[in-house]
Amino acid sequence: MSQQKIPVGILGATGVVGQRFIQMLEAHPWFEVAWLAASDRSAGQAYGEAVRWRLKTPIPERVRKMTVSNAAPEGAPQVIFAALDAGFARELEPQFAAAGCAVVSNSSAFRMQKDVPLIIPEVNADHLALIERQCWRKDSRGYIVTNPNCSAIGLVVALAPLHQKFGIESLFVTTMQAVSGAGYPGVASLDILGNVIPYIAKEEEKMEEETRKLLGRLDGDHVQDANFSMTAHCNRVAVEDGHTESVSVKLKQKATADEIIATFNQFRSTPQQLKLPLAPAQPIVYDVAPDRPQPRFDLDRGNGMTVSVGRLRPCGVLDYKFTVLSHNTIRGAAGAALLNAELLKVQGLLS
Repeated sequence: MSQQKIPVGILGATGVVGQRFIQMLEAHPWFEVAWLAASDRSAGQAYGEAVRWRLKTPIPERVRKMTVSNAAPEGAPQVIFAALDAGFARELEPQFAAAGCAVVSNSSAFRMQKDVPLIIPEVNADHLALIERQCWRKDSRGYIVTNPNCSAIGLVVALAPLHQKFGIESLFVTTMQAVSGAGYPGVASLDILGNVIPYIAKEEEKMEEETRKLLGRLDGDHVQDANFSMTAHCNRVAVEDGHTESVSVKLKQKATADEIIATFNQFRSTPQQLKLPLAPAQPIVYDVAPDRPQPRFDLDRGNGMTVSVGRLRPCGVLDYKFTVLSHNTIRGAAGAALLNAELLKVQGLLS
């Protein structure tokens, strides 16, 4: 273990998001994997034997040899990245927070809890103050911080500068979501190949609730949700990685197309100011090509942390419409949680 790096653990280490955590932490300058936990059937095995590795890069050799632990706080480091299904997260994450751990979660279990911050560092870093309201923080100094749903993250990063500068009155979004968003094994091939599935359980509700909380205002012990109307239509499509979203928006203040494009491209925020390791130099890139962004070509901008936007044009129902693309397992999952942890470290909340 490197002396200058913070030891971290991964809950749900054998799942696809857990694997992405391991991949992204391999060369991280601040954090180092020291502990892995998964289901009871994996506990006691070497990680390389317990996991069915699904990523294109190999398992880091050091991690391959690590023994998978039981999913319990005993022996775990103080910083935990959680990549659990909501049901398991609801049971396990409070146990780790009560034991004094900083739980940086990708799960939906506590995102909408009043005292749990739902964070995109470029958008609402000030919401981290909610940590101090948590019972775990008061009792053990532990806490839970969450990142949003994979479909909400790309949308909200794109909306944030528009909301800040012009205000949003109403919003309509249709998603085309990659199969990797369903985890492994995900959607059966005979269901998705040559097909579009116009239903993802609870996804539309998550997008609508989380978007308003993320763009809301911190008001003492809670977040006052952003006050705009919104509807979401969520679809699963036969794409491996990358969530594409068609967005129509009505603004509170008039804006020209050139002003909106400049607002996208000029957007910088806390992670860029702090030069956090995973922060893309440009969080939003507007692509002027008439047929972009596309997952095949634009997904890896900013090492998967940049949100690509394109096709801005007038909308016949609202004011403007445009296309958003984000990497759902990097910016929308493991990378989002890692960026949150980097922000927590800089703010002195990982000690």
